[in-house]
Amino acid sequence: MTAINRKARIAGFIYLLCVLIAPYRLVYIPNALFVTGNASATAANIAAHETVFRLGIFSDLLTGVIQIFLGLAFYRLFKEVNRKQAMLLVIVSGILIPAIYFFNVLNDAAALLLVHGADFLSAFSQGQREALAMLFLKLHGQEVSAAEILWGLWLFPLAALVLRSGFLPRVLGYWLILNGVAYVMQSFAWAVSPQIQDTLSSIAWPIQFGEVVFMLWLLIMGARSGFRRSPVPAQSST
Repeated sequence: MTAINRKARIAGFIYLLCVLIAPYRLVYIPNALFVTGNASATAANIAAHETVFRLGIFSDLLTGVIQIFLGLAFYRLFKEVNRKQAMLLVIVSGILIPAIYFFNVLNDAAALLLVHGADFLSAFSQGQREALAMLFLKLHGQEVSAAEILWGLWLFPLAALVLRSGFLPRVLGYWLILNGVAYVMQSFAWAVSPQIQDTLSSIAWPIQFGEVVFMLWLLIMGARSGFRRSPVPAQSST
C-alpha cells in the first residue's frame, strides 16, 4: 500500500466514525425522546432516560473531536495538491465545525439542569422549567440548521482538491460541490424562508449522499492514479 493510499484510507476511516456517531444526537435522540409540542412529556422522557440523553451530549463532543482529526487527515492527504486549499479545508472543517459542536452541547446541558430542577431553579415552577428545557432543545436544533452553512462550505475546498488531485475520481468532486450547495441552500432557507425548509430538505437529501459515497470510496478503494484528465494537445501553428 502506497503512502497516499494509506492516507486516503485513514481519512475514510475517520470520516466513517463521524458518519456513524453524529446521527445519534442529530436523529436518534429527537425521535426517541422528544414529543413535538409537549414540553412536559419531553422532560419526562429525558428524566426517565437520562443516560440515553447524556450519551447524546457525549456523541456531539466526540463528533467535534473526530471532526478535528478528519480535517488534519485531509490536510495530510491533499497538502501536496494545493497547500492553501488544504489549509482552508482545515480551518472550516477542523476548527469552525468542531467549535459549533462544542458550543451546542451547552443547550443540552441547560435542558438537563432544568429537567432535574436544581435548588437554584426553585423560583421557577415545574411547568416553567419544562418550557425552558424545551426552549434550549429547540435552540440546539436551530444551531444545527445554522451550522449547515459550514457543513456545505467545507465541501467546496474538498471538492476542488479532489478535482485537482489526480488520484480520486473527478465525479466525486462534482458530487461534493452539489452536496455543499444543498447544505448551504438548506441553511439559507432556515434563515430566510423557513416555510420551504422541509420541501427543500426532501429534494436535497439524495444529493447529500455524495459525502457517504466519497467516504466509502476513500475507505474501500483508497487513492489511485489515473483520474487526471489527459492534457489537450497543443495545436501546431503552420
